[in-house]
Amino acid sequence: MPSPTEITVPQLARLIGTPGAPVIIDTCIDEDFNADPRLIPGAHRRDFRTVADWAGSVRGQSVVVVCQKGLKLSQGVAAWLRHEGVEAQSLEGGALAWAAAGQMMVPAAKLPPRDAKGRTVWVTRARPKIDRIACPWLIRRFVDPSAVFLFVAPSEVPAVADRFGATPFDIDGVYWSHRGELCTFDVMVEEFKLTSEPLRHLARIVRGADTARLDLEPEAAGLVAASLGASRLYKDDLAQLDAMVLLYDCFYRWCRDATDETHNWPASKPA
Repeated sequence: MPSPTEITVPQLARLIGTPGAPVIIDTCIDEDFNADPRLIPGAHRRDFRTVADWAGSVRGQSVVVVCQKGLKLSQGVAAWLRHEGVEAQSLEGGALAWAAAGQMMVPAAKLPPRDAKGRTVWVTRARPKIDRIACPWLIRRFVDPSAVFLFVAPSEVPAVADRFGATPFDIDGVYWSHRGELCTFDVMVEEFKLTSEPLRHLARIVRGADTARLDLEPEAAGLVAASLGASRLYKDDLAQLDAMVLLYDCFYRWCRDATDETHNWPASKPA
């Protein structure tokens, strides 16, 4: 049984991808991380030696600290954060236990460079509908919760990417875009190794909605309707993204936990 200052692998796995997920900080030393350069989804690497300098940046948030084995580094950093008033736990067994349990891990080599504030920056075409909302949701929930998204005129995406150090997505001729029958969301799920069955199920829904293949999943038609409706409700792309996050949270939790549940009225009939 873990101590009150630890969280187990199954407990953390249930939180990842949900609005209640904690901030995950990877404090593995370079030697240990380079032996397996992958991150727990949403994790950000930090130097344990400078915890006093960056502790304030996570104040007021729930934090899980990870090291290779869940011993001195993560427990020490978590204790220091608690000293600073941060609600912090260490991951029982560390990254090795997470990997041994077969949980998803994101290859660090696939992550774009971070800006001076430690954020990945992405750019795409303005007036998003489906893929350009689904991909930011995936990134913020499973790759980089602090990611920045820039929506600009289609013709300016390459130039903005170059001038602002942003990673372009969902336009022709870039790495993060459609490939064959796959939409950009599919590509991100595969490339970031987020290949759990719930996310693959959600990817089929997104692909069906984004590529007019409503036969792929029954829910694709509903996603199209909600997405087009939202695009007409909001003039500001970031406001639209913020509003649509809840919809994708709901679709993900349905894919993960509720596909076998049905609903009808009346729920029961008298004998």
